Amino acid sequence: MPWRRAYEAYAAACWTASAAAVALAQAPPRLSAMVGGVCAAMAVVRGLQGLRLLRQRAALSGRALEIMSARRLGALTPDPNQLYLGFGFEWTPVHSQRLYELSKIDYRQFTVPRWALPLLRSGAVQTDGEMGLPYLHGVEPDERPLYRPLNNFEGGTLIVGTTQSGKGVCFGNLVTQAVKRGDVVILIDPKNSKRLRDVVKRACADYRAPHVFQWFHPAFPEDGVRLDFTFNWQKPTEIASRIQAILPPDTAGAFSAFGWDAVNVVVQGLVDQEQRPNLVKLTRYIEAGIEPILEISLSRLFAELLGPGWRGHAELTRLLAKAARGGIRSPTPAAGPELLAYVDFYEHHIPHQQRRQVIDAQVRTFRHPREHYQKITASLLPVLSMLTSGDLGRTLSPDPFDVADRRPILNFEKIERAGLVLYMCLDALPDAAVASAIAALAQSDMAARAGMRYNLGEYRRISLFVDEVSNTINRPLIEILNKGAESGIYATVAMQTLADLADRLGSENAARMALGNLNNLIAFRTKDEPTQKFIVETFGKTGIHSIRAGINTGVDAHLGDFSASESTQITEAMEEMIPPAMLGKLPNLQYFGSFSGGRLVKGRFTLIDAGAGQASLPQDRAP
Repeated sequence: MPWRRAYEAYAAACWTASAAAVALAQAPPRLSAMVGGVCAAMAVVRGLQGLRLLRQRAALSGRALEIMSARRLGALTPDPNQLYLGFGFEWTPVHSQRLYELSKIDYRQFTVPRWALPLLRSGAVQTDGEMGLPYLHGVEPDERPLYRPLNNFEGGTLIVGTTQSGKGVCFGNLVTQAVKRGDVVILIDPKNSKRLRDVVKRACADYRAPHVFQWFHPAFPEDGVRLDFTFNWQKPTEIASRIQAILPPDTAGAFSAFGWDAVNVVVQGLVDQEQRPNLVKLTRYIEAGIEPILEISLSRLFAELLGPGWRGHAELTRLLAKAARGGIRSPTPAAGPELLAYVDFYEHHIPHQQRRQVIDAQVRTFRHPREHYQKITASLLPVLSMLTSGDLGRTLSPDPFDVADRRPILNFEKIERAGLVLYMCLDALPDAAVASAIAALAQSDMAARAGMRYNLGEYRRISLFVDEVSNTINRPLIEILNKGAESGIYATVAMQTLADLADRLGSENAARMALGNLNNLIAFRTKDEPTQKFIVETFGKTGIHSIRAGINTGVDAHLGDFSASESTQITEAMEEMIPPAMLGKLPNLQYFGSFSGGRLVKGRFTLIDAGAGQASLPQDRAP
């Protein structure tokens, strides 16, 4: 137990004094050499024991925040198959025992004076102005760079920590390594961290090329890229499922199902007419009605079945005249006489075997009572309107034939094939609803792309990073966390508390179910008690020893009779590897981590200076 006085140093001083006394004594040379040698040897042995104890106590002063250049980080990551996790040590039951003992005492009485620290350890010590208790990293005096095999992170990684505890710095380290490895990197940042964005840009300049970095920001669409979330699909129904994902989480099942059907009808009609669906077109036809698509679909069918002169068909001419006189009841004011006549002709004069399922669905939507249709799509239209208004509409529904708009048009297939790094800022602080909808669309598109990659069996590794996951999580992201590893997606998500995720998903059980898909955990400082309990559950338990000492004395009735007893008892109890309360006392950038295979570590990250160690790029790599 190192939390005591260094009695070995006192013994070493006594042995040294004895050796000096023997040397000065007028003793026979042989006796003096023998006794002095024994004293000197014992002084060395006890001195090393005392030094080891003092080094252990010197570590209680902690580690100050450090800044690392991007070049230094590159030097620490020579092997692309190993993931660098900062500096630290593997946590064992010995460290748990030391931590439990420290929690019972005032650790300051065992710290080493500041003037002696440079003699016993290297590195700057934690100052009083920094957050957290320094001794949490001081239970082990020797730290080293931490590495884990990259394939351990296929199952996803969860980063937990309160505000400004180190999640962004951790993201910067992990993203830099992903860029260096050559991964496709997609980072979803709801709050737009300038420091993190600069680190990512610097990594692209150092290890790839500046033009590899692409970014998206709803508030600054003119400076970023255009994203088409409806470009990649194998079945038209996938687009309807993506739109369904942006509905509020508490939307009733019937409304959600009808919204899916309304979108699917429009998508199927556009695809049948060889038009590429996008958000603007979907919003237009859901809000204004299916009539334009239905009229074109019926015209094409009649031309196919009746020939080029189909407009002169006698029965169709009669129906047109009847509709013009108001003889055909219209379910909506938007329908003209021609469309009413076409629909009536289709329903009563086209044989069932010649009808088209796509057109049947459009007619069903056309016949649906307009007021009820508007009521049941009320939850869908506001979200679509947010995503299609103003500059954001031109950004999320890009027109490839608009020569005046020179911004790149990207989709996840193009990002993957080009090996790009996409930094998606969602601007959630001023407009949380739009940010959530954009994230839901992006994650739905990515889940669909993951399915395509899984079916093809050939893919390039994608590193997906989602910050503040409680703001953006939805069913497609849960599917990515659950099955994305098989399609080559390495997901890393960050959150602050379990309660935030539970509020988003509806219950703590749903939150735990979602987090159960993540195999690795990096826990920074967290103050929320349920979150602390969730974290320590992952770390497991160990045996903690306690010593109980007792002294009993007594006096009998006879004068002079006296009795005394002394007892010492060592007990062991199974306790948490890390006391939950200690998670709320971690200094900034320090963490406890649990990784695949049950490895428990105590580590710390260093800040990355995005402006340090500028690298020169070859001319042929310039954009």
